[in-house]
Amino acid sequence: MIDPGQIREEEKTHLVMELLHLVQQLSEDNQRLKDEIARLKERKGKPKIPPSRLEKDPKKNQKRKPKEKRPGSKKRNKTKKLIIHETIPISPEEIPPGSTRAGHDDWIVQGLKIELHNVCYRLECWRTPEGKLIKGKLPDSVDGHFSATLRSFILQQYNHGHVTQPLIWEELVDLGVDISKGQVSRLLTEQKEDFHLEKEDVLCAGLDVSDYINVDDTGARHAGKNGYCTHIGNEFFAWFESTGSKSRINFMELLRKGHGDYVINDDAIEYIKKQSLPQLLLALLATDADKHFETKEDWLQHLERLAITKKRHVRIATEGALLGSVLHHGFSKELVILSDDAGQFNILLHALCWIHAERTIHKLIPCSEEEGQAIGDIRDLIWDLYRDLKAYKYAPDEEKKTDLEKRFDEIFT
Repeated sequence: MIDPGQIREEEKTHLVMELLHLVQQLSEDNQRLKDEIARLKERKGKPKIPPSRLEKDPKKNQKRKPKEKRPGSKKRNKTKKLIIHETIPISPEEIPPGSTRAGHDDWIVQGLKIELHNVCYRLECWRTPEGKLIKGKLPDSVDGHFSATLRSFILQQYNHGHVTQPLIWEELVDLGVDISKGQVSRLLTEQKEDFHLEKEDVLCAGLDVSDYINVDDTGARHAGKNGYCTHIGNEFFAWFESTGSKSRINFMELLRKGHGDYVINDDAIEYIKKQSLPQLLLALLATDADKHFETKEDWLQHLERLAITKKRHVRIATEGALLGSVLHHGFSKELVILSDDAGQFNILLHALCWIHAERTIHKLIPCSEEEGQAIGDIRDLIWDLYRDLKAYKYAPDEEKKTDLEKRFDEIFT
């Protein structure tokens, strides 16, 4: 590899620098090819991008003064806020005559009380003067022969504790619960409609109250098929959905808040226009009387009637109709969608997260001291702006806001 430091300044012409950049690019391409070969041979390749150090503030790594305590080491009363369920007084084994009480010393012991608790609901039966038999009703919380607490315990053990079904069954039997392995499986997999409804409500409420959302997806294989899990959330909520696709269509279907319709409105037409759909087909969609379609089948049949059949044209029109549905159901155009720059998330007000924005700096390889200094200066500017933004979050100020906006535009433009 050519060392730029060995080239004299007067020899660093424009052509020489261009050639150095070309050599660096070819070297990177060569490394990527080696990594791909290693991957195909089931070996580990070199990481594409080193981990970001954006959150590792170098100023925080300075040594503490000798008398300074480690952050978080301040003593606290660990039992001050504990709820005491039982108090047991204990007297000294021998109290000499004439002794006077001098108070007490508390010794708090934390514990759990796990025991079998079976309830028999005795439903009284009465016969009315007319001869009709009436009977008491079970409380709404009772669903089957296992209490809500027991069902919650099984769900918590499986989903949060990652305890397998056989071990959950053994645990319950050891505690005295009369339950079969099949019943444990049914409690984990059946009658979960309430949870699904609550999950939909979480997304709706989160989108309604948020100024921005973080979005990302990840892939995994299940039963021999590729699948994807999409996350939508921020510091207030987290929502996940597993699907068979990670396309923009899939993302906008999730943003519909559980609705399944397709809507052609001004927003949909504007989106389709930007995606360069042929003018003739665009005119058919814009002037057509049908604007709202309840199901996917209705929408696809409509496209077929309009002779919109090419795969690319169907995709663009469908994305537009989905965007129309998303906005029709109350999604705010001012809500920022924050992602890692994946194309499927690039709709409406889209932003790149700080970590991924700063990572791209690592891709730049300087070919001279001047270029190295320029990259370092830009990284310092990003660091300083990031720290000032975090400080502004806790102490907003209109004057600082104007300055931060100006600095942001100067750096990232």
